[in-house]
Parts: sequence; C-alpha cells; structure tokens
Amino acid sequence: MIQIYHNPRCGKSRNCLAFIENTKQDFEIIPYLTETPSFDALKELLHKLDLKPKELVRTKEKIWIENFKNKTMTDTEVIQAMVDNPILIERPIVVKDGKAIIGRDLELLKPFLETL
Repeated sequence: MIQIYHNPRCGKSRNCLAFIENTKQDFEIIPYLTETPSFDALKELLHKLDLKPKELVRTKEKIWIENFKNKTMTDTEVIQAMVDNPILIERPIVVKDGKAIIGRDLELLKPFLETL
C-alpha cells in the first residue's frame, strides 16, 4: 500500500495526493504535522529516501532560519529537530514497497508509482 506524508495546506502535497488518487491504487494518508513520525520512523524514512537528514529539511522555514540555520548539527540533532518541529520535514513523502520519494515533481512520481 502507498503511504503519503501529507500537509493539506501545501499545494504540492495536495497535487501529489490528487495524482495518487487518480492511480486507483490503495493508499494511506499520514498527516505528519499532527501524527509526527517518531525519531526511529523518520530515520527509516530517510533510509528509504536515501537522503541525509539535512536534505529532508525545509531550510526556508522560519523555525529553521531562527533556530538552526547557522548551527553545526549532527545527523541525530537534525532528525530530532524535525521530530520536534515537523513543519521542517520536506513534503510530500510517498512510500511504496520499501522505497520512498519526495513527491513534489509529478513527472518523477509517476514512474516511481508504476515501477514498484
């Protein structure tokens, strides 16, 4: 089953969700702002995405700029910052068959959903 880590206030996330709905595949919406992934779940998502923690951070968010931007942080600290402030997590994240992709670009999402 497909999972989408979704923020309904984000246009890219809404577009991604609509795209997934049109595939007629089963999916689960994870409202990550209210159901924040645990530290371990976020670490697993990073593994599925094949990204370093900093690569998943929305670095233009006010919280990041004001609290973390110029700090030297370990991967653990970056993950914890995202757990504590889920708005920092890049969105939407789509998970299928043990792999994940950031679903902002529908042209990349389409083959991801078709090939797995």
